[in-house]
Amino acid sequence: MVRAVRRRALGRRWRHLAHERLDDVEPRIPLGKKFWSLEDDEKAALDALFEEPAVMAMILSLSGRDDGDRVRLVDAAYWKKGCSSLGNLRFAALVAIGGSKKSPAEHALIDLKEAVAAIAPSTDRKAMPRDHAARVVAGARALAPNLGSRMLATHVLGKPMVLRELLPQDLKLEIDQFSSGEATRAARYLAYVVGVAHARQMSAPDRALWAKAIGQRSRTGIEAPTWLWESIVDLTASLEAGYLEHCRLYALAQAA
Repeated sequence: MVRAVRRRALGRRWRHLAHERLDDVEPRIPLGKKFWSLEDDEKAALDALFEEPAVMAMILSLSGRDDGDRVRLVDAAYWKKGCSSLGNLRFAALVAIGGSKKSPAEHALIDLKEAVAAIAPSTDRKAMPRDHAARVVAGARALAPNLGSRMLATHVLGKPMVLRELLPQDLKLEIDQFSSGEATRAARYLAYVVGVAHARQMSAPDRALWAKAIGQRSRTGIEAPTWLWESIVDLTASLEAGYLEHCRLYALAQAA
């Protein structure tokens, strides 16, 4: 299943991304269930953001784009997207790159997500960036350089935000694609990928100590760390409570 998704990702183009994320190949973001209209201050903040040199430079650095091209914001919306959008800022922005009478502008879909405080503990707080967005980007560049290289730590309305361009090749593995056996094999494979990425950041003595500690524990006795369990439970509870409260307020507003 992982190989099948990877093969499908390699052949995707902008029209596939637009159809999947926007339900339209026209350069606009359709408002509705997934995308909500912006407040005036949000729109002004995003207009200013895409004028920043660092943001333009990051967008132009991808896919062999011309450094002299102009980047302009075409449309933007609040993006309701799972747990991560509950109580936090989450925006989708559509930008046009370049464009002239001879050649049409290229479009890119930008994901802007508020970075929050880490739940997982850190062994070396001095080496960890204090800015939440910078911490997320640093982690992505260490664990998945291909993804982290197109991410940028920035701020919108005083909140730390992670900006990244979504590419047509960005496909997620969905749990409903798998049978129980396939899900177990895929989880083992993906855990191996993450393990290798973490090991790459350790010194040889640290790796040896880690492997020894894991090897000394019984397979039946390994339990998830308390912070991991609590964070998952908290996220699940926040998701359900947040959406139910939104539905309640929406129903009251319609009845008024």
